[in-house]
Amino acid sequence: MTAPDSPSTGPRSPQRRKREALERLAKDNDLWAATADATGEPCLVPLAFWWDGEAVWLSTRETNPTGRNMCASGRVRLSLGHTRDVVLVHGTARMLTRDELPAEVGDAFAAKDGWDPRESHPSYMFFRVVPQVLQAWGTVAEMTGRTLMRDGKWLV
Repeated sequence: MTAPDSPSTGPRSPQRRKREALERLAKDNDLWAATADATGEPCLVPLAFWWDGEAVWLSTRETNPTGRNMCASGRVRLSLGHTRDVVLVHGTARMLTRDELPAEVGDAFAAKDGWDPRESHPSYMFFRVVPQVLQAWGTVAEMTGRTLMRDGKWLV
């Protein structure tokens, strides 16, 4: 979660990038979620999230473009951090209604964010996003080796 090492020490190791990506998933409060509709119209929104160690949990209204797009395609890209220290996740999304949501997931999401979608408007749904590809890099020096997960399996 820091900038890459100085040029004299070179880019961060893949192990360090994995550790820092996992720290970001555990500690950050918000991320950017990118989806597209059937015509390719993009949608990019900030969302609160909770990481359970295997999947990213999001909540948005089923009627919002992001919710509709994830329901229709099951695909989403998530971005955490800033442009000089980014974690990019390509994932598969599955919607869960409030009734399907495990209580412990809803409780953990609410505790982390301080907001409980289950108590908001009934159109809020939850989405479980399973990472298929995870990349982390800071600058051009870290472009090589930025893919830390492929096909849902850690490479590091």
